[in-house]
Amino acid sequence: MISRYIESEITQILSEPQHKLILLLGPRQTGKTTLVKRFIQQASGKTLYLTGDDPTVRTRFTDIGIEALRPILEGYDLFVLDEAQRIRNIGITLKLMADHFPHTRVVATGSSSFELANQINEPLTGRKIEYYLYPVCWQEWTGHAGVFTAESGLEQRLIYGMYPEVLMQPGNEKEVLARLASDNLYRDLLSFAPIRKPEILVQLLQALALQVGSEVSYNELSQLLKVDKQTVSNYITALEQAYVIFRLGPFSRNLRNEISTTRKVYFYDNGIRNALVGNFAPLDLRQDKGALWENFLISERLKRNRYARRHFVNTYFWRTKQGQEIDYLEESDGRFAAFEMKWNPARSVKLPSSFAEAYPAHDFKVLSQADFREFLEIEGR
Repeated sequence: MISRYIESEITQILSEPQHKLILLLGPRQTGKTTLVKRFIQQASGKTLYLTGDDPTVRTRFTDIGIEALRPILEGYDLFVLDEAQRIRNIGITLKLMADHFPHTRVVATGSSSFELANQINEPLTGRKIEYYLYPVCWQEWTGHAGVFTAESGLEQRLIYGMYPEVLMQPGNEKEVLARLASDNLYRDLLSFAPIRKPEILVQLLQALALQVGSEVSYNELSQLLKVDKQTVSNYITALEQAYVIFRLGPFSRNLRNEISTTRKVYFYDNGIRNALVGNFAPLDLRQDKGALWENFLISERLKRNRYARRHFVNTYFWRTKQGQEIDYLEESDGRFAAFEMKWNPARSVKLPSSFAEAYPAHDFKVLSQADFREFLEIEGR
């Protein structure tokens, strides 16, 4: 089993006398069910595990009241509700559990944020602690496989990604990813999001996959897909809420010619991205190795920032109308860290002078295959 960084922290919270409801969110098949079942195995008291994938559970917990909850929960020290987003009005039900059953610790998981992140924030204000579980992060993988094995397989990770099942089934990566790219991407989207044209969603995903690391124009996408710009925007938002993609906005503050309106789109996992475009060719045969390296590093940095304790940053890319650019930018406490991603830089890379002059409080680093480890280290662990 691959040890996950958030496991020890959640275990500690579950052991405390004063506790809140724990929400565990993230993409499908990233190990949430495996993780909560480990909590059950480690629990000293009586436990109950139910999943929203079960139609009987969905029916029983939909719009359920306190008295109906009582015979289900009383006597249990730990209750785990997996795939909770599949239960209608689950936010109110979880609020009832938190308010009226203080002796039962409750853990709820969700593979999308349609219900669990958007519709329960108000009912569960002050009652919940949220955690996110992503595909395996680089430091988790090196801890499991060893530094030498992990780094010698770095090119494979750029091609096949970091999903647990992919990592644990070497040789079957293409088959696993074909299934993940189908089940993961569409199940929650078609169930919860206002997706009226599934075929457009598929085409949009493929178009975004081909534009990784580039600025995305909603106007161009709407013309390509022959749908209106608002539909493109709605579908991209839904893909974010399903933890398929995430957006990076432009940084603009001092210079008149800074780009301020476009966005870049990245995938949470390289393997899913490559499955969408149907390309698992080795790096030395690819024209998109730079985009794969950039997507890998930025998605891994996102995991690192989410898992790191007391680490809060704003993230951007930076570009001017004249074409000067920085791949990735972080701002923390008024200081900037700028990064350029180059898989194998043929010549030295310098920070654009206009950025250095406008924002003097900065650090700059080029991230190549020979020098990226510190960028992905998780602080506070």
